[in-house]
Amino acid sequence: MTTIEQGQVAVVTGASSGIGRALAAELVTHGYEVVIAADEPEITAVAAELSATYAGSTGTALPVQVDLAESEGVTRLYEAVRKRGVPKVAMLNVGVGVGGRFDQTELVDDLRLIDLNVRSTVHLAKLVLHDMVAAGEGRILVTSSIAAVAPGPYYATYAASKAFVHSFAEGIREELKDTGVTVTSLMPGPTDTEFFIRAHMEDTPVGQGTKDDPADVAKDGFKALMAGKASVVAGSLKNRFQAEAGTHMPDALMSPLMARMTKPEE
Repeated sequence: MTTIEQGQVAVVTGASSGIGRALAAELVTHGYEVVIAADEPEITAVAAELSATYAGSTGTALPVQVDLAESEGVTRLYEAVRKRGVPKVAMLNVGVGVGGRFDQTELVDDLRLIDLNVRSTVHLAKLVLHDMVAAGEGRILVTSSIAAVAPGPYYATYAASKAFVHSFAEGIREELKDTGVTVTSLMPGPTDTEFFIRAHMEDTPVGQGTKDDPADVAKDGFKALMAGKASVVAGSLKNRFQAEAGTHMPDALMSPLMARMTKPEE
């Protein structure tokens, strides 16, 4: 495991709540100067709270309010990070879900999901990787999901987006193996965040079921990142079983099983 030097620059997207906020807290407690981003004005209050809560460390949180579904927002965030220096860690966590049958969801919502979950991840990774590779060091964490390993009926674009970013992380990890830069895919299961409410999935069995603490997920992700692991299934043991099942069972069997968890109650 690499020794963490105080004052290193990091960036976390989707950091106003949930897993992103918990990831930012991990970095601040370990002494990083963390640029945290979200499209909500609350990101400023979150930065102040993190900095105050962990004032005993040398870490700080610096807010940037940007819409990463827009290319301009990604560029603005990158420029804000580079003013602080070359990032040693980039946690590409931002994402949204869209629940419901695909022919009945709004096209604008599905396309925004793709722009945010997929396009912004690729865009920001491209920007920070140039700097990391030139510096000969760096760590990237991409928040995927156990949803990446199986079809996702009733949140099809979300599951597909997570399959993309997981595959993307695994692919570029191999490309970068001799550069000093590592890439880790974080694969949480259902987590106690605002995800299910925002995705309109609170009336599904998975939305009403037990969920992991985002702080526990973040700790698993940070540990795997610093160890240079390819991926980590975070949270409960149940998530590991589901990830194994999704990896090895045929899609024709997994799809109806997943539908029982994600179909809205009638």
